[in-house]
Amino acid sequence: MNLVLRPGDSRDVAECARICFEAFSKIAHEHNFPSDVPHEAAAVGAFEVLLNHPAIHSVVAELDGRIVGSNFLDERSPVVAPGPLSVDPALQAGGVGRALMRDVLARAAAHDGPGMRLVQNAYHARTFEIYAGHLGFEFREALACLQGPPIGGAVPGYEVRPATESDLAACDDVCRKVHGVHRSGEVVDALKAGTVRVSEHHGRITGYATDLSFFGHAVGETTEDIKALIMAAPEFGGPGILVPASDSALLQWCLRSGLKVNQLMNLMSTGLYNQPAGAYLPSILY
Repeated sequence: MNLVLRPGDSRDVAECARICFEAFSKIAHEHNFPSDVPHEAAAVGAFEVLLNHPAIHSVVAELDGRIVGSNFLDERSPVVAPGPLSVDPALQAGGVGRALMRDVLARAAAHDGPGMRLVQNAYHARTFEIYAGHLGFEFREALACLQGPPIGGAVPGYEVRPATESDLAACDDVCRKVHGVHRSGEVVDALKAGTVRVSEHHGRITGYATDLSFFGHAVGETTEDIKALIMAAPEFGGPGILVPASDSALLQWCLRSGLKVNQLMNLMSTGLYNQPAGAYLPSILY
């Protein structure tokens, strides 16, 4: 193949978004699941961010001058995250995806961070095989993607409020307590978007959520923090929130509260991974 890899830029948004939408839709429909990318407009919105953000590395694959795929590496926080990786459906399983993944793995190695994490669709066995068998990722956690109506209410003793810039250090401290690293870059972006909420217990910030959505993450010192953040959410964006299946108390509470499982996903990692010392909801990144 006359395959060329190059950095992506804003001129690639439309074509990369189209390929991503078609690729994710094809794989999901083959397994009788709804696509994580429900329509092409959603992909365009995501790629406008991915291809223009200074802390997100992009790589585009061209075959004979035609775009056939893309991949990214989110470098906003110490633990980096690859994806979304997408390849023209007509060329899948032909080596393009592996070339794109090798590029971001090399980039991650040069980044010299503590580790890398990703979330993978459990129904797509081929990508699990590639990540676990060929690229060195370790399985860490099964995640239940949940969607449903807002729950409402409040947890006694926990107050949820919109975050401000002055809360950033406290949010970073909570994340370090739970995961051993901060995700400050993502929190800063979510603060600019106005989606961050914090939970306070006894006058102290003990949890936060960048958003209650597929693309947002949350951490809390206890399950009660995460419950409070979920109850305060007016909706659950995108396909839904990701709840660790091993947190039986949280998962069962969500299900009893009316949320439904629409798919299972796998959290995988290379490098540093600390068993979470608290409660959390990963984003589709990790």
